Amino acid sequence: MPSTSPEHVAIVGAGMAGLATAWFLQDRGVGVTVVDRAGVAAGASWGNAGMLNPAFTVPLPEPGTLRYGLSAALRPRTPLAVAPTADRRLWLFLAQFAAHCTPSRWRSAMAVFTQLNQVSLDAYDELAAGGVSAPTRQGKPLLAACADVHDRDHLTRELDTVREHGGEARHELVDGDELRALEPILSSRVVTGVRVHGQRFINPPDFMQALARGVRARGGEIVEGFDAADIADLGASGVRLVSTAGADIRADAVVLAGGAWLTGLARPFGVRRIVQAARGYSFSIQPRSMPTHPIYLPAQRVACTPLGDRFRVTGMMELRHADAPLDPRRIRTIIDSARPMFTGVDWQARREDWVGARPCTADGLPLVGPTTSPRVHVAGGHGMWGMVLGPLTGKLLADSITGRPGPAWLRQLDPLR
Repeated sequence: MPSTSPEHVAIVGAGMAGLATAWFLQDRGVGVTVVDRAGVAAGASWGNAGMLNPAFTVPLPEPGTLRYGLSAALRPRTPLAVAPTADRRLWLFLAQFAAHCTPSRWRSAMAVFTQLNQVSLDAYDELAAGGVSAPTRQGKPLLAACADVHDRDHLTRELDTVREHGGEARHELVDGDELRALEPILSSRVVTGVRVHGQRFINPPDFMQALARGVRARGGEIVEGFDAADIADLGASGVRLVSTAGADIRADAVVLAGGAWLTGLARPFGVRRIVQAARGYSFSIQPRSMPTHPIYLPAQRVACTPLGDRFRVTGMMELRHADAPLDPRRIRTIIDSARPMFTGVDWQARREDWVGARPCTADGLPLVGPTTSPRVHVAGGHGMWGMVLGPLTGKLLADSITGRPGPAWLRQLDPLR
């Protein structure tokens, strides 16, 4: 191990990025303590769709997103919602986001995403080989269901664009009858769609608990109920992490992986990028015919995943404070948009209504690497792609912290950019 490698690292955040960083640091011989304000996977890592879909993992700011956002903002009950009490910070984020919605900036960001996507699922394979017991499942394939050819063609153009930029997005067109033969839950409103190959999915709560067990089994400590409030950089003596209750932890270095809450801790160390909460909603249903494939409704922007005895339905992007309470109107919006596409579902019998804050950056790129202090590091800002990119982020950051060389494109994720 390089002589520059720390012996003990504290990690703020027990979501996918934080726990994966802990696991890969342990793999390199570093002791870890993970703290979280609530508990394992208490944020966006619990209730998301769990899709590991590199074919769809692209920069969020692009011209189409801007056009869609402007039109959606003028219509109620759309998949995009902006808090009516938006503050100056949110308006600043939206202005910065709009500035990145140009073809040239999207292409530049997509070049980085292509590099990330090519190796993102390899990190999951390393976790599995190292003993993380929860499986990643093949989509076999992922099914995209559309009510008309226009919606289908819009999706295939997006997939073709990914392939043009070097990404993997193998797909084929299918009609509604073929889709219903695979998944009888799909209604007669589904007239066409796409089968997308090479994608996987996980059960997020099960996977996160398995990853946490792996960290603990290797001697790592996970401290729940530790709401980090301040970091003192002690120079050669390391760092001191202090909670709102006054408890403290000392370590040689610290990783900030607190999702939508990391900005306040990172700002004193030169990180000026706004990390905005783009909240997603989900719930679970038990349809008469339980699906076996992940299903995506591109026009409705709803992603659905079979998780054993339940079918998780996810959607919405609500730009609002991360700690705001769940808004039942967002759940109703998802139901109203998804209902026509499915059959045999008792929507009133749903359970596990949930909201979680996805951490988004204005340029669409994650924040991965050191700050102005060599003892303070950041792993966050993945937006909608925390599940896909979280383990890879953990591996890249563990290499960086322990002095191992990283790929040249990692510089594009510099938290100080």
